[in-house]
Amino acid sequence: MGWVTEEQLEQARQIPVLEYVRMYELDNLKRVGKEYRLRDHKSLAVGENGWYWHSRNIGSWSALDFLTDVRGYGLVEAVCFLLDEIPQEHPGRMNSFTQPTTRKTKPASLSTSNDNEPTKRIPFALPLRNKNNNRIIAYLQSRGIDRDSIMDCIERGILFESKYYHNCVFLGKDEQGKTKFAAMRSTTTRFICDADGSDKKYGFVLPPQNPNSYAVVCHESPIDCLSHQTLCKQGYIPNFDGWRLSLGGTSTLALEHFLKHHPNITHCLICTDADRAGDIVADKIAAITGITTERTPPIYGSDWNDTLQIIKKAERTQYKIRASQQI
Repeated sequence: MGWVTEEQLEQARQIPVLEYVRMYELDNLKRVGKEYRLRDHKSLAVGENGWYWHSRNIGSWSALDFLTDVRGYGLVEAVCFLLDEIPQEHPGRMNSFTQPTTRKTKPASLSTSNDNEPTKRIPFALPLRNKNNNRIIAYLQSRGIDRDSIMDCIERGILFESKYYHNCVFLGKDEQGKTKFAAMRSTTTRFICDADGSDKKYGFVLPPQNPNSYAVVCHESPIDCLSHQTLCKQGYIPNFDGWRLSLGGTSTLALEHFLKHHPNITHCLICTDADRAGDIVADKIAAITGITTERTPPIYGSDWNDTLQIIKKAERTQYKIRASQQI
């Protein structure tokens, strides 16, 4: 994962939070008297004396604490972001920044050399954030996803662009708003991977307008969640004002955890992929949830982004035909 020196750590600690937010989060600031409030955390104030999160009764002067306590960064990632540096190679360990081009399977834990010793969980580590989100916005729009939906995710703090590879990073958070899961998706290759130490209990979630909604729709990926939302918003399929949850693949852990903390949910639309794996997880969900379920596979293609892109392509084709007839 890399490491930083004591000198780098101390240097990062000297950066005031006001300097950081004015440089990287200016669009997220709202002036209130002599202070600023964050648009995505309205109870968090930032000023000359530092930041203070009123709803959680925590605060600090430094940008470093802001990144670790508010934005969910690991310490190494936060230091490197603030100093615009790459983590150093850990002594005795090779450290490669070559990104694989295919799906990478991460082990859930690291076993020790002694089988009698307990296993140690890999620490959770987010990738560094890029200074802007331009590439992921363009990429997701190229896949047909509604721009307002993309910007809403960024403002909610559940989507950002990574620094070195410019991946989409979709976040899952716990009930206190702390980041516990990150799914990365390349904007240029077929690379898909969960961040080290991600807890699949905490899926990527798109909340409904009505927080008391009794329905949830399950997808295998965040992009499918956003595709389904776009199809509803743009009138291609009936509106759905319920929760949207990404399972992060075909595991049911995120749904089981979600239902545990949302006991009012009585209906579940299962919108997993149109393949054998999608059918298997749909059957499993129907068997274990104890609520009303409905299997709703994608209309076209293998997943809901396929459906969105096929509909958009057909729409563009019809537009070209009509335009040519008018000439």
